Amino acid sequence: MRRLFEDLLRTHWQQLLGPAIVVLVTLGVGWLLKRFLLRALARRAAVTKTQLDDILVRSLSGPFMIWMLILGVHLGVQSSQLPASVLHISARVLLILWVISLTVASARLTGDLVRHYGHQFQSAVPVTSLTENLARLLVAGIGILILLNALGVAITPILAGLGVGGLAVALALQNTLSNLFAGFYVSVAGQIRVGDYIRLEGGQEGFVTDITWRSTTIRALQNNLIIIPNSKLAEAVVTNYSLPEERMALPIPVGVSYESDPDKVERILLEEAERAAREVPGMLAEPAPLVRFNPGFGESSLNFTLICHVAAFTDQYLVQHELRKRILKRFRQEGIEFPYPARTVYLRRVGGVRRAGQAGPEGG
Repeated sequence: MRRLFEDLLRTHWQQLLGPAIVVLVTLGVGWLLKRFLLRALARRAAVTKTQLDDILVRSLSGPFMIWMLILGVHLGVQSSQLPASVLHISARVLLILWVISLTVASARLTGDLVRHYGHQFQSAVPVTSLTENLARLLVAGIGILILLNALGVAITPILAGLGVGGLAVALALQNTLSNLFAGFYVSVAGQIRVGDYIRLEGGQEGFVTDITWRSTTIRALQNNLIIIPNSKLAEAVVTNYSLPEERMALPIPVGVSYESDPDKVERILLEEAERAAREVPGMLAEPAPLVRFNPGFGESSLNFTLICHVAAFTDQYLVQHELRKRILKRFRQEGIEFPYPARTVYLRRVGGVRRAGQAGPEGG
């Protein structure tokens, strides 16, 4: 190969001038098309409602100059008087470049389409880095097979060899493959999706930001990232606060003294909750708040539970903050006291000696 090109440059260098000019002209035309035509298409796509045209223009702009180079070399070689051996080699090289560039562009386009349509139908097609990469790998694998077939390489022996060697690779990469298939299962099952707020049995909790081939990333409320291997996540007990819906009930315990009127306490709690539902962001007016005299009689207090609903898991913090302040102010205005632990102590004489004994707790 090297000797062939050395002889070509030494004996046929004059015949290379024509193809070189054709290549340069083609590249110049391609540069003008990319600068004006593709930019115009990109501006046109930016003002449309759909994102599909933006994805197509973005996918074409990457390998466009490579395709123009392939076209220029092809036109230049075909219009020259170069030896047949050079034409044959150039054709094979151009075929390889064409298949590789087309495969790369198709893989990128496939990943973008999976992400685009996955976000539109997220309940049916969960979108993660794992699903995008698997789609790109599938397209890349098809491109490699097409390239090998075009070059005349027998594919069947390669597939058979991969089948035998795949067993050894699977044994050597057991943990890696375990995380890979666990991540694929988690993505496809749809029980844990990107954006969901989850809590693991170990106490880790946060928003799911991504699921890769090895691990799942969770962003905690403190803005820290928690990295969990997919195999561990697949086996863990997980509470998903975003399924079946993001809305959730929020119980708020309230204790008052035994001297308080239960009906009055219930009325005040409902009034404050209904007023807060109209004013506090994240708190829902429907379903309507309710109050239950539960868990009931405590050691030092009458215990109520105010039940309201919030739009999402993270809304509970602001809602609890506002409701507790409003309840405290209202109770002080209405003269309802919060209890303090109290015990009644009885004194008695045993054998002429005064001893103390506790009768137990009581409200007060």
